[in-house]
Amino acid sequence: MARKAKRETLTPELTPLIDVVFLLLIFFMVSSVFKKEELALLLNLPKSEQGKASEAKSKTLLIELSGENIAIDGKKISIEELNDSLKDVEKKTLINLRVDGEVKYNRLVKILDSLQKNKLENLSLITEKESKK
Repeated sequence: MARKAKRETLTPELTPLIDVVFLLLIFFMVSSVFKKEELALLLNLPKSEQGKASEAKSKTLLIELSGENIAIDGKKISIEELNDSLKDVEKKTLINLRVDGEVKYNRLVKILDSLQKNKLENLSLITEKESKK
């Protein structure tokens, strides 16, 4: 009688698999781009020849304005909610205003009017530096 050879069951080794997963995790963490600011709207900012970089010394509030949307500190809101959002802001807070180059002037005036109603006068307009060709 012939004897049947028993086969050993093969099990995958988990240690090399875990090593590869951790190496991939570290690779993607190191190679990813970290955002400096959290911006809610993709804007085409107007260009300016001169200007200076702002230094955040105190509290800042970022307002972004596009043709259809408004965002405060990365959170989209409606124009009606803007006054309610600005009521709690301290008067000395620096307001950074990023406005798309294609925005109609009356939308910008509404934002400036809301800032003035809440007596927020520490305002800076954010632009991109014009590249010389």
